Amino acid sequence: MKQGVAILGIFVADLAFRAGRMPAIGETIAGSGFAMGPGGKGSNQAVAAARAGAKVSFISRIGADDFGAVARATWQREGIVARVVDDASRPTGAAFIYVNDTTGENAIIVVPGAAAAITAEDVSAVADAITAAAVFVTQLEQPVAAAQRGLEIARGAGVTTIFNPAPAEPVPDAIYRLCDYVTPNESEAALLTGIPVTSLDDARRAGDVFLSRRVGTALITLGENGALLHSRSQSLHVPAFNAGPVVETAGAGDAFNGGFAAALARGEPPDRAARFASALAGISVTRPGTAPSMPMLAEVEALLARG
Repeated sequence: MKQGVAILGIFVADLAFRAGRMPAIGETIAGSGFAMGPGGKGSNQAVAAARAGAKVSFISRIGADDFGAVARATWQREGIVARVVDDASRPTGAAFIYVNDTTGENAIIVVPGAAAAITAEDVSAVADAITAAAVFVTQLEQPVAAAQRGLEIARGAGVTTIFNPAPAEPVPDAIYRLCDYVTPNESEAALLTGIPVTSLDDARRAGDVFLSRRVGTALITLGENGALLHSRSQSLHVPAFNAGPVVETAGAGDAFNGGFAAALARGEPPDRAARFASALAGISVTRPGTAPSMPMLAEVEALLARG
C-alpha cells in the first residue's frame, strides 16, 4: 500500500539577514539580525510534510562538508528518510535571504551547489522511494531533467504528482502532462502563462492556461489572499489564515506545498488538503526562519478548529 510523501529537491544552508531595506549597489547598511539554518525548497517542504504527520523520503545531492552535515542532522531530527548522494567534488548549496524587518517580505539568491548536478539517472536509482509513496513532489531548484524523470516515475506508478514550478522557468509541455497538481505563486503563474495575476479572476485565467497544458489541477497561491484551487470541475477560493503578526514570508510557499502533500497522502480531498495547507502556511509566517518555522500537526489542527 502506497503511503507518505517522496520529495525531490535541494538542501541549502539559509543565511538570513534582517534589515529595513535592501542596500543599493556599492552601498553598505547596518542590519538588525542574522540567522543561519536549514533551507532549500525541497528540504523545507520535506520538513513541513514530516511535521504535518507524513512519512517522508527526500531525494537530493549534497556536498561532503559542514553544510552537508547540517542537512543530515536536520533530516534525522525530523524523521525524514534521506535518499541523498554525498558529492565530494562540489559544495552543499547556500542561499542569501534578505528579510525586511518591518513587513517580513523577502528577497532570495539561491546557489544549489552539489544539487545542481542531480541527474535523471540519480532519480531513477532511487525510484523505489517514489513508487512506494502516495504523493510525489518536486520543484525547479534542481535540473529540469531530474524533475521530469521523477514525475515520469511517479505517474507510471500511479502516485499523485505535485509540481511546484519554483523558481519559475519555461519547461517542456511534457512535464505539465505528468502533473496532477501544479502549484505556482502569483508571480510564477504570471511568468509561466503570460497572464499577470493580480486578482482571483486573473488566477482563474492563468489556471485555464495550465489546464490547457493538460495539468489535472492548478493550485495558485496568492499570499495574503489565500489560494485558488482550479480544475475542470471546480474553481474554489481557499482563504488565508491569520495566525498572528507576520514575521517572515520566505518559507510560506514551502509550508503550503508540504502541508498540501501531507494532507493528500493521508487521504484528504483536494479542497480540505488546500485548506490544511493554508492554515499551515499561515502559522509559518508568524515565525522566523524557513524550515524552523514549520508548525507541528497539532498546531495546524488547533488553528483549523478555531476557523
